[in-house]
Amino acid sequence: MATTTERRLPSFGGATGWLNSEPLTHEGLRGKVVVVDFWTLTCINWLRTEPYIRAWSRAYRDDGLVVIGVHTPEFSFEHDLDLVRQATQEMEIDYPVAADNDYAVWRAFDNNYWPALYFADAEGVIRDRHFGEGRYEESERVIQRLLGIEREPVSVQGFGVEAEADWDNLRTPETYLGGGRGERRGDDPERLGRNEWSLAGEWTVGPEKVVADQAGGSIAFRFHARDAHLVLSPGAREPIPFRLLLDGEAPGSSHGGDVDEEGNGLLREGRLYQLVRQRDGVRERTLEIEFLEPGAEAYAFTFG
Repeated sequence: MATTTERRLPSFGGATGWLNSEPLTHEGLRGKVVVVDFWTLTCINWLRTEPYIRAWSRAYRDDGLVVIGVHTPEFSFEHDLDLVRQATQEMEIDYPVAADNDYAVWRAFDNNYWPALYFADAEGVIRDRHFGEGRYEESERVIQRLLGIEREPVSVQGFGVEAEADWDNLRTPETYLGGGRGERRGDDPERLGRNEWSLAGEWTVGPEKVVADQAGGSIAFRFHARDAHLVLSPGAREPIPFRLLLDGEAPGSSHGGDVDEEGNGLLREGRLYQLVRQRDGVRERTLEIEFLEPGAEAYAFTFG
């Protein structure tokens, strides 16, 4: 989605903190072309766009481009600035990032999406915007036009969770687990239809998450996609080991980046965990993740 507007770039004054930069102001951005990227660290849609944002920042920085990330948290644990800092370091994000824990910058932009891009010219006028994934070459051409340059687009390839989705085989939607937005929950882990999930063991269901009350709590999900991810947090606990089964067996070569071939993984901090990447053809599968200690918090499944 792209639209054009004459609206001026709003203030970042409501930011609750900054990474990689001192607080940025209209005065400090005068004469610069600015791209504002709204994100949250567990959003798979943003993760798949980030290789492009990173590449544009590096390719056009000397031409007068300033990329500003705005981290507006979706889940409660994402308010932790240390987690945001860790994500920026691990993903080699070196451009300024405004922490927007109070949603003040989000509201100033009247934004409603992760990810969302806003493109402002050197006079501070927003000339274009785009919501969601895709449209990468057109977005880069917008940057070039605002900078008054023309060159070949940068070459970008995402790896791991940043890899582009296998759209032709993606037939399972993002699925929230908490009571506030949870849907398609089944009753029997052995009889799940496609895109259904279920809990086994003792769980507490809250508005945004489900929490394992005892060791051995598990979640099963029947899905059709190349990749399966789960947003998890250990809460205030020490790292929590987990075990993944795929169709009742160890995942083998279909293990995701956060699981080994035997299905072993460790929940260390709040983030998105890649559980499955099917490498030998995509078909409908059932995953089951069992937490070997209590306290695991599960928020949402996403797929790719």
